[in-house]
Amino acid sequence: MSSLYDFTINSLQGKEMNLADYAGKVVLVVNTASKCGLTPQYEGLQALYDKYADEGLVIIGSPCNQFANQEPGDSEAIQGNCLINYGVSFPITEKIEVNGKGAHPLFAYLKKAAPGTLTNAVKWNFTKFLVGKDGQPIKRYSPTTKPEQLKADIEAALQA
Repeated sequence: MSSLYDFTINSLQGKEMNLADYAGKVVLVVNTASKCGLTPQYEGLQALYDKYADEGLVIIGSPCNQFANQEPGDSEAIQGNCLINYGVSFPITEKIEVNGKGAHPLFAYLKKAAPGTLTNAVKWNFTKFLVGKDGQPIKRYSPTTKPEQLKADIEAALQA
């Protein structure tokens, strides 16, 4: 696979999302969790989406339960948490794995294209991958990088 646009992933509602539909947009892909100390980052992600969606930013949240069982719920529970607690309106995928043999191919690609420090594995919930309008990963951000810290990079990618 040579770009983000080569992948499909199911939405939280079980509908196939063809990522080629986002061609020409800047995409931020984030592995998420509802019971994590970093879960309040949903607010910051939604703020970025509200600010930049009209300029071409798409955020895709991908719930994952591989880190300390912090996303134990089913699709309904995840949707309720995202919508009720954080007002999330950006796309959320089905619950997936981001590491190991069961890792979703999208995350296998992102990890290889935007390597991490020491290892390519996703280290925790809320690891973020910024992808340019051409479908190529630009940068990986650590889980503790707050969404508002991405503004300059997002603005640069939108202008590119």
